[in-house]
Amino acid sequence: MKDKIKVGWVGFGRRGRYTIEEGYGHMEDVEIVALCDNYEPILAEAKELLDEIGHKNCKFTTEYQDLLDDPEIDAIIIMTPWLDRVEKAIRAMRAGKYVGIEVGSAYDIQECHDLVRAYEETGIPCMMLENCCYGRREMMAYNMSEQGLFGEIVHCEGAYGHYLLNGELFRDKEVGRHYRLHEYALRNCDQYATHELGPISKVLKLNRGNKMLTLSSMGSKGRGIKQYIVDNLGADSPYAQTHYYQSDMVSTNIKCAGGETIHLCLDTTLPRGFYSRNFNVRGTRGNMFEDANFMNFPGMDQEDKVKGNMDKFMERFDHPLHTEYRKLGEKEGHEGIDWLVARAFVEAVKNGTNTPIDVYDTALWLSIGPLTEASIAMGGAPVPVPDFTKGKWTNREPIVECKYCLDKVCVDTSVKIY
Repeated sequence: MKDKIKVGWVGFGRRGRYTIEEGYGHMEDVEIVALCDNYEPILAEAKELLDEIGHKNCKFTTEYQDLLDDPEIDAIIIMTPWLDRVEKAIRAMRAGKYVGIEVGSAYDIQECHDLVRAYEETGIPCMMLENCCYGRREMMAYNMSEQGLFGEIVHCEGAYGHYLLNGELFRDKEVGRHYRLHEYALRNCDQYATHELGPISKVLKLNRGNKMLTLSSMGSKGRGIKQYIVDNLGADSPYAQTHYYQSDMVSTNIKCAGGETIHLCLDTTLPRGFYSRNFNVRGTRGNMFEDANFMNFPGMDQEDKVKGNMDKFMERFDHPLHTEYRKLGEKEGHEGIDWLVARAFVEAVKNGTNTPIDVYDTALWLSIGPLTEASIAMGGAPVPVPDFTKGKWTNREPIVECKYCLDKVCVDTSVKIY
């Protein structure tokens, strides 16, 4: 076991900076020894931040290969836009570095197969840093599921409901620079499915005893982006002259080998009042509805079955990780979950074990983008979902039982959250 790991960092955009500033940069067992960004002017900002928080020996480069060639680096964290993220991950694995990649979408299925092949040939783990798998509500669902409180799970729902136009894609001085705006101009698919799909995958044991079979996706017309631009930037704006292929609403239905169904929704370009992952679990004995803040399970008195009851019962079914975390005081970053997913990755690197979100999970979740793109293009026709485990989903290697495990509720107070 390593007491401290050395990390190479790729990408110092808004998300890359934030996760250093609020997370990895303040971990005593993490040293950021090299940072790469192909936009050279931003490296000065990176140096200023890393000097300020104690990583004064960090090297800066515009060449990714410099990180791969550095024998000191244990792990590489990739926070770049989506275009070549999988390629970067594969190169890092083949260089013997653990890989953590930020959430997003693959461009084609071959990328996902190539990622899995790199793992199977090198044995080097790759983890999607899907923070929502460590959400308090989602982890409570794992705990409840393990206790059998839902009965037999039949259906799950999830969404990425987040109005991005005023808060992300057209922000002040960064108008038009956000890479996701360019994605919306070029593709029509569920480009951001992992926030909801990650936790659902763990509840339904996908890749470990269950798998997806087919996927069918439909997209609405896309009018929200253009309307926002005309209203806020003007009809003469160059962005108003661009055609955006992205549907305003993308609805996806998935059938699983165990008989379960999954419904996903991408909703980011029409005005909405609140952010939601719409995380719902429906079973034969109980259920959970995020947006209604509602839980129903065996033994509840009738007077407790009222809308808004989830907080009342959260303490009873809280995952042990969050029970401990709340006593210590949650960190900044999406209600504390940024810190937890980072710690899950760091602990795996320190211990030389597989990651709680493994390469098969990563490939499956990345594949939703191109799969929904194909289905939408065919008018909602079902498309087969590849089995990236190549049949091993029926008999996988044992899980790594650890504090941050997502396949079993484990308690380990000897490992400190911070």
